[in-house]
Amino acid sequence: MLATDSALVLFSGGQDSTTCLAWALKHYSRVETIGFDYGQRHAIELTVRPGVLEQMRRQSPEWDSRLGQDHMIDLSLISAISDTAMTQNVEIVMQENGLPNTFVPGRNLLFMTVAATVAYRRGLTVLVGGMCETDFSGYPDCRDDTMKALQVALNLGMNTRLKLETPLMWLDKAQSWDLAEDLGGQPLVDLIRSGTHTCYLGERGELHDWGYGCGTCPACALRANGYQQYAARKAAKPALK
Repeated sequence: MLATDSALVLFSGGQDSTTCLAWALKHYSRVETIGFDYGQRHAIELTVRPGVLEQMRRQSPEWDSRLGQDHMIDLSLISAISDTAMTQNVEIVMQENGLPNTFVPGRNLLFMTVAATVAYRRGLTVLVGGMCETDFSGYPDCRDDTMKALQVALNLGMNTRLKLETPLMWLDKAQSWDLAEDLGGQPLVDLIRSGTHTCYLGERGELHDWGYGCGTCPACALRANGYQQYAARKAAKPALK
């Protein structure tokens, strides 16, 4: 039986997926999560992930009651068939095709396909992902057109009416911090800042004002710049009253 008010969130333990989880918990009465171990270089995200889930439950009794089962899927085949800076210990550089070598071909396509399969089995009708076209590294599998096409293909292939939701698609990183505050107030912002992981290099040695990370990789740069813009706007608000 399908639960029409239900969602499966692609949850890595990072800033974007945690914000998307909060969004789903606000909009759906039954929410489950799915994560993927694909041999990622920053496997530390899998270590912090359970703690972030537990702290999400503590954000409010309502979220605790809505948050259901977590699913962890082994997709190590991705690292076996790809050669990228996300799956190999190599320098992050721009490639001749105009994409950074942090792009993992087919990753989001496979993630969504596997998530749709789990959703089918669990009777869930919405997939929620943190893909973003406004503030990203040029990944073609994060584009809105890609997600719309994938939604059509999945539903044709499984004879379903799954809906793919991407709450961050048209937000920049500063607006993602704003959304987190709107959804869960300062406690959620604090959790995202200190609990989640984004750094491509897996660095968690120093807690910056924007969170843990090396501070130089593309993921850290986006997160740090977004937080600084968010914090600056927040600090200026009293002066506007």
